[in-house]
Amino acid sequence: MKEKLLVLNKALLFAFASMYFGTGWSLILFTFPIAPKLTPDNYYDQFVPQVHAATEFFTYMTMVMMACCVIFIIEEWRTNVKWYPIGVLLLVIAATLLTTKYIFTYNEQMAAGIKDPVQLKEVLGKWMRLNVIRVLLWTGQWLLMMIFFSVSYYRYKTLKRS
Repeated sequence: MKEKLLVLNKALLFAFASMYFGTGWSLILFTFPIAPKLTPDNYYDQFVPQVHAATEFFTYMTMVMMACCVIFIIEEWRTNVKWYPIGVLLLVIAATLLTTKYIFTYNEQMAAGIKDPVQLKEVLGKWMRLNVIRVLLWTGQWLLMMIFFSVSYYRYKTLKRS
């Protein structure tokens, strides 16, 4: 039973990393291209409700992710495998700090309502640049989990053949 729960913990962590990965790349590929067309009259509905909903959901998901990382680290503490969840945890912390220290400022400005087109362009530009960095951090989380599962699968297949 314990082994099944530990596997479930890793699967949950990978699912969460995949959610960040997918959300981030979706943002860059499908939302960022419309930014030049946004005006003070139409940006709000394109960004603010979605960002608010994502913030609500990801706040709790991030806490669970951190707990999953800690469980994974404790499980693998005496092995080299511990570096995968340590890396993921550090990237989660970095993305969280980037979000809370910098990105939230621009979220709040957009939620308050921007009336000046020049200010909107400036705020959206800074918000998008910071989000590219965050997506790279999220991509790192996903890659670490993908590499972990790939290496684990390879080891399993190698052991099975012997």
